[in-house]
Amino acid sequence: MNRPYHLLAIETSCDETSVAIVRDGTEVLSNVVSSQIETHRRFGGVVPEIASRKHVESMTVILEEAVAAAGVTLSDIDAVAVTQGPGLVGALLVGVVAAKSLALALDVPLIGTHHIAGHIYANRLIGRIEYPALALVVSGGHTELVLLESEGSFNIIGRTRDDAVGEAYDKVARALSLPYPGGPHVDRLAQEAAEAIELPRAWLEPDSYDFSFSGLKSAVLAEINRSNMKGKPIDAAALARGFQESVIDVVTAKAMRAASEFGVRQLLLCGGVAANRGLRERLASLCEAANLPLLVPPMSLCTDNAAMIAAAADLKWRRGEFDSLDMKAEPQLSLEDWSVRST
Repeated sequence: MNRPYHLLAIETSCDETSVAIVRDGTEVLSNVVSSQIETHRRFGGVVPEIASRKHVESMTVILEEAVAAAGVTLSDIDAVAVTQGPGLVGALLVGVVAAKSLALALDVPLIGTHHIAGHIYANRLIGRIEYPALALVVSGGHTELVLLESEGSFNIIGRTRDDAVGEAYDKVARALSLPYPGGPHVDRLAQEAAEAIELPRAWLEPDSYDFSFSGLKSAVLAEINRSNMKGKPIDAAALARGFQESVIDVVTAKAMRAASEFGVRQLLLCGGVAANRGLRERLASLCEAANLPLLVPPMSLCTDNAAMIAAAADLKWRRGEFDSLDMKAEPQLSLEDWSVRST
């Protein structure tokens, strides 16, 4: 194709409705995101049924806004990409049905896309990815170390055995009576603390790249209970700093060890928790010391958005790997199975 091509992408895996239009795989023309945080805040977390209904209400408006903001028309769209999974099944279904309808109406290809592949390839929107690369994925539902030996090839070498980092942050925030979502509030408190309450690190087996955060969460609750039994208010900032230092120590140490073992040329930080200031600063420092290039998306591309889905879908677009209109939403879609067929 000699002329520029345009991918329209839809993301509805959880509680953000997003539509983006990306030109030639890397040029973001529009990336409209409608967040449901205020809706779910009173419940202390995402309510799946409410999320699905909100996606239905927002989809047409967000789609129209994205097209208008991009300065293109629907006739300029060459393919429609959508998050196929993983995610909340009801939420995914809204996006999948919208994408199928649009692809059918425009008579263009449909590309089902993996949500975590989107988080990883959000980095391609800001710079060139050098292979082999290692992705540290830290989000509300995922904590993984993913080895990319070549473009579009995913090999998970480590994952959480219980809570994801984002889940742990939200649970600790709730225990400290902080607003939802808790991650930014815990991060802010941790930055303010003069000292840290020492908490355990879950290293697991010596050669393991897996993670575990349930014990750390229990240690935080134990500190709060101890303080209550003594009749003293807990030093929330010191506890937040202790929790954050424990998380950062483990995830960065394992990421750097894996980067060295597999001889990667680049480290990619991905997912919503990539917006965490403490994590970004520590990883940047370690990578600089190791002379390892680090790619970190801007805040706007860390949280769920459709531009990242377009970036990942571009891998399949360029290889002609499309999906049929009977494609289903897959809440447990495997990242490794989604890898491109030809690299």
